[in-house]
Amino acid sequence: MRASRRGEVDPFIVMDVMEAARQAEAAGRRVVHMEVGQPGTPAPAGARAALARAMEAEALGYTVALGLPALRQRIARLYRDWYGLDLNPDRVIVTPGSSGAFLLAFTALFEAGDRVGLGEPGYPSYRQILKALSLEPVGIQTAMQHRLQPVPEDVPDGLAGLIVASPANPSGTMLSREALAGLIARAAETGAAFVSDEIYHGIQYEGRAISALEISDDVCVINSFSKYFSMTGWRVGWMVVPEAEVRRYERLAQNLFICPPHASQVAALAAMDCDAELQANLAVYTENRRLMLDGLPRAGFTRIAPPDGAFYIYADVSDLTADSLAFSREILDQAGVAVTPGLDFDPRRGQGTLRFSYARATADIAEGLERLHDFMSRR
Repeated sequence: MRASRRGEVDPFIVMDVMEAARQAEAAGRRVVHMEVGQPGTPAPAGARAALARAMEAEALGYTVALGLPALRQRIARLYRDWYGLDLNPDRVIVTPGSSGAFLLAFTALFEAGDRVGLGEPGYPSYRQILKALSLEPVGIQTAMQHRLQPVPEDVPDGLAGLIVASPANPSGTMLSREALAGLIARAAETGAAFVSDEIYHGIQYEGRAISALEISDDVCVINSFSKYFSMTGWRVGWMVVPEAEVRRYERLAQNLFICPPHASQVAALAAMDCDAELQANLAVYTENRRLMLDGLPRAGFTRIAPPDGAFYIYADVSDLTADSLAFSREILDQAGVAVTPGLDFDPRRGQGTLRFSYARATADIAEGLERLHDFMSRR
């Protein structure tokens, strides 16, 4: 059987870590999960109840390719509530998770062979999706003094696009309005399309996240119900694109996906009105962050950039290991804590970094920190 070079993408290592943790649990061990970038909570109760009603009353067949009109309108209202923006709902495209949005964006914006810039460390699937679409990912090395975010002077000429995330995965750091505006201006100066990953908006601790749409309409913004709305497995997200480009995205969505999952859209619409439950989840992340910022240094992980948002801490462990993959296996085997090696996020410097997720219940985070402290004191 023939095989395409486009299929030769790297594995998503965190998924391999999840499998190793699952095998340990199947063997009877208790594992504390600090590897998974997903909330430990289910979809909001109101979302689940709305879907239960819809399953009794509706067939839940295909929707239109751009998503349920009511959901698109409700998402547009979120931009008024969160950012003070008057957004035309016609610009909102509901997608099968943010992953579907990235596929649409990269296909609509770039020609095969185009070079697309992304910060390192950064979300690994950007790189692999670009490769699978015959595009060339261009890593932009970030620095701790810039809180692991790209800066305009590091963005090279000759890019067709620039992807930026704030809050970022794996660091949790956010861009100020001025910093985000500088990157958007640099992209415009070089003729690069600007793609803003905003899937961790709503999960922030100091200040608020700035949407690229507050600065320019000539951007592609991607968001998801996975993180703040606690709906990872439902696979529903959205994107906002310039009004003149909606039909291009619609044609692609019709052919690539037909439509997002109808059931997930019903639940997502209801989830947007579950503020009390969602804010309670945020309070858990806030407490978990406090515990992590106190407990990780006590355990010996001292080189960290305190996160502004999301639910991750990215640690420089180059003083402890030159092989973060082997180190993560050692932590799982001896401490029973699953963490993610930095190789997923930074192919050049990831041998010396780990990502810790604190999205689970507070009791789990406290137990994991105690286990890490005990492990490191013996090591």
